[in-house]
Amino acid sequence: MKKIILVTVFAVLSCMVVVPFNALAAEAKYEMKTEATVKDILTENINKRVTVRLETGENLEGFVSKVGNNLVHLSKITGRDFFDATVRIDKISAVIFRVREN
Repeated sequence: MKKIILVTVFAVLSCMVVVPFNALAAEAKYEMKTEATVKDILTENINKRVTVRLETGENLEGFVSKVGNNLVHLSKITGRDFFDATVRIDKISAVIFRVREN
């Protein structure tokens, strides 16, 4: 009798542990709003790491600190210790950001 109860309890606990991991394994999707602008995308990613591709082809990776009407402030620029950058939003051709984990 004790063995059946222990097996049942173990089975229930196993299901409780597996269900959250299955929910996390679901593919995260990014839903782009059709009227979204580069400024909107940057604003959604404040305090997150992004890569911005400039019209010149150069990439800058850093944390979005602040988004203004014409400029974005990127802090902790990758590969450039102790540097931040201010970039004109109209010179950004793409914003690359993380949507899902491995």
